[in-house]
Amino acid sequence: MYAHLYNDKELFRLISEGDESAFRLLFRRYVPELRPLILHLTKAPAVTDDIVQETFLRLWISRDKLAGIENPRSWLLRIAFHQSFSYLRKQAVHHKVMNAITVSTAAEEQVSPTEDTLRYHSLLTQVRTAAGQLPPQAKRIYLLSRDKGLKIPEIARELSLSPNTVKNSLVRSLQFIRKQLELAGYLLPLLVVSWLA
Repeated sequence: MYAHLYNDKELFRLISEGDESAFRLLFRRYVPELRPLILHLTKAPAVTDDIVQETFLRLWISRDKLAGIENPRSWLLRIAFHQSFSYLRKQAVHHKVMNAITVSTAAEEQVSPTEDTLRYHSLLTQVRTAAGQLPPQAKRIYLLSRDKGLKIPEIARELSLSPNTVKNSLVRSLQFIRKQLELAGYLLPLLVVSWLA
């Protein structure tokens, strides 16, 4: 019944006020639409749920702006598209790196790295450096998420923390890493930052 009481714009307003019930309702409303769309774009079932999760993480992080958004559906779709294409760009750079390594190995000689490859490795180094500056618990949570691929509930169980504590820690860590990247001259959306480590 609650689901039919609010349209998307009203849900955005409630979420902007920190209403987690409205957030969950919007999540349940849009996941069935976003999942197949993202899967169609990326052709990668393994990352589809991650991109859906990052879309809604971005929504929660940007909740102070939600009340002014006129078309919530378009806004959500734009984020999902942006994340999907960011993933595809990252994959393209990764393939270039792997191709360069393969060519180098096959020819048994050094191939000078492309500008993209250098930028990619430099960016990864910056992300790892920033992650290394996180407080101990935040770093542990971040590494369990990024290195071991654990989801928020799994991390919460492993560290005996609440899922909200884990989620908030990840949000703060990603914001910190993004700030460090900006200070180093990289202007990246938070969503891309979360994929790099």
